[in-house]
Amino acid sequence: MPFVEFIAGWISGAVGLVLGHPMDTVKVRLQTQSIYKGIFDCVVRTYTHEGFHGFLKGMAFPVLSVAVSNSVAFGSYSNALDYITQSQHKERAQGNKAPLWAVFTAGCVSGMMQVLVTSPIDLVKVRLQNQTEGRSELDRARYRSPWHCMVMIVREDGARGLFRGVTALALRDVPCFGLYFLPYELTCRMLTEKGKEPSTYAILIAGGIAGVVTWSCATPMDVIKARLQMSGAGGRVYKGTLHCIITSLREEGIRVFFKGLLLNSLRAFPVNAVTFLSYEMLLRYMTASPCAQD
Repeated sequence: MPFVEFIAGWISGAVGLVLGHPMDTVKVRLQTQSIYKGIFDCVVRTYTHEGFHGFLKGMAFPVLSVAVSNSVAFGSYSNALDYITQSQHKERAQGNKAPLWAVFTAGCVSGMMQVLVTSPIDLVKVRLQNQTEGRSELDRARYRSPWHCMVMIVREDGARGLFRGVTALALRDVPCFGLYFLPYELTCRMLTEKGKEPSTYAILIAGGIAGVVTWSCATPMDVIKARLQMSGAGGRVYKGTLHCIITSLREEGIRVFFKGLLLNSLRAFPVNAVTFLSYEMLLRYMTASPCAQD
C-alpha cells in the first residue's frame, strides 16, 4: 500500500526531530549570528540567557510540520523507487535490490517533492530559533508563536515571503536527498547477508552514515539558506542566493560555508540512525501479513 511509507515517514521524522532539535538550534545560531566564538560559547550563552527552553525554540511547529515533510520525503522516495524498478519495498528488502542509479534518482525526486512543503516550515523554524530573548519580561520576542511568525512574514513580504531561501533549499535538498538514500542502501548491503532483511545494527549504522555523508555535502548551502531566511528579519539583507554566496565568501572567507559542519555531523549520526530504524520497523509492521503478526 503506497500510503504506509508516508505514515512511517511521518512518525520516524517526528522521533528524529525531537532527538536532534537542541543541536539544530545551536547550529542555526552559529550559521546566522557572528556573536558566538564557537559551539561551546553558543551553548553556554543560550543556556545562561534563556535556560534549557532556549534550545527547544521553534520545535513545537516542526514536530508536526517537519514530520510531514519527512513523510513526503520517505513516501516519495519509496514510491518513486517502486515506479522506477517496478518492485515493492518488501521485495527489495528480501534480496531484489534496486540499481544504485535508481536509488539516487528516487532520492532526488523525494528532495524535489518535499522542498515546497519544507520551505515555509523551515523558514519559521529558523526565525524562531534565532530569537534570543531571555527569561526577563523586558525581553520582548518579535514572534509570539509559529502562527504569529507566519502572519508577520505574510504581512511584511506577502505570501512569497514564506518561500524566502527556497532556491538555496532546493539546491541543498534535491542532490543531497539522492546522496541521503545512496550511502544508506550501500551500507545496508555491505552489512546484510544476501537474501536477508537488514538487521537493527545494519539499519542504525547505515542510517547514521547516510546522515553524516548528506550533511557534509549539504552544510555549505545550508549556511546560505539560513542566512537568506533571516534576511530582513534581524539579519543582513541579501539580494538573492548568488549575492549571499559572494558576500559571505568575501567577508568571511571559505570557512563560512562550513559553519555548523561539526554540529551537523554530530547530530546527523544518532538522529538519522533512529529515523531510519523507526521507519524500517514501522514499515515492516504495517506491511506484514496478519498471519505473520500472530
